[in-house]
Amino acid sequence: MRSLRDGQRHVRSVHRQHRGATRGLALDLGSSRTRAWVPGQGVVADTGNGPGGEYGRGGPVRRGRIVDTESCGRMLGRIADTALGADRSDTVIVLSHPVLAGTEHRAAAREILAALGPSSVIVLDSARAAAAYAGPQDGGPLLVVDIGAELTEATLLVDGLVRDARLAETGLSDLEPGDPPTAVVRAVLDMIMTMWQQDRHGAVLGALRKGPLLAGGGALRPDVTNRIAVRLGVPVRLPDDPATTVVRGAGLFLSSVLRRAAVAPALPGRAG
Repeated sequence: MRSLRDGQRHVRSVHRQHRGATRGLALDLGSSRTRAWVPGQGVVADTGNGPGGEYGRGGPVRRGRIVDTESCGRMLGRIADTALGADRSDTVIVLSHPVLAGTEHRAAAREILAALGPSSVIVLDSARAAAAYAGPQDGGPLLVVDIGAELTEATLLVDGLVRDARLAETGLSDLEPGDPPTAVVRAVLDMIMTMWQQDRHGAVLGALRKGPLLAGGGALRPDVTNRIAVRLGVPVRLPDDPATTVVRGAGLFLSSVLRRAAVAPALPGRAG
């Protein structure tokens, strides 16, 4: 299990004016699938990129880390070509990443996206993206549990910022067909209980009373969600489409950026 308390640093996304940007693309780069969202169109791509696919024998992303930058760039390039066209000089690309993604992963992601030619690149963590789409808007504490193919993360958000986060390199792909999701559920419970034991301010308890927000492919499985709810003794929050919650939240962030760009004042001495 990895956590913020293990020395990982959470980097906050920087809000700034992206002058000239009129179009954009939001991406959720996962270990088994990559999803893309475009304003006004919604989800425009849901691409499998797991082991044995066309983007490399082992897949370009493993356990939440980019392991093959060439095939990852090729995959994202195809998505960008389809969604944005060849000229991307007036575009913003937003990419979500695991909360505890390391600096190497974030740097590789930025480099790959910059090579696609957008005018701006933004990266933000998947927990805040999920909360933007499906979380309550009261600003109070919220637990986001993202259960993916090769990673499971539990993140505590307070006032929209990451207060604590835990990651287990366990996901749905680790389960044999027909096996109960015991390992995944145990990973979720262990992470939440550890956060609760180390919480000095009562934020975890407050978030549990609201019910944790479940996202990712694991939230599509009733045998996973029901076990978590029963073991925690609280109801869970299920978005209308858990598998696309993160990319839709990244899309909302993108839409906000484009709205800001549309009303941004011109730089001194420049027209428009």
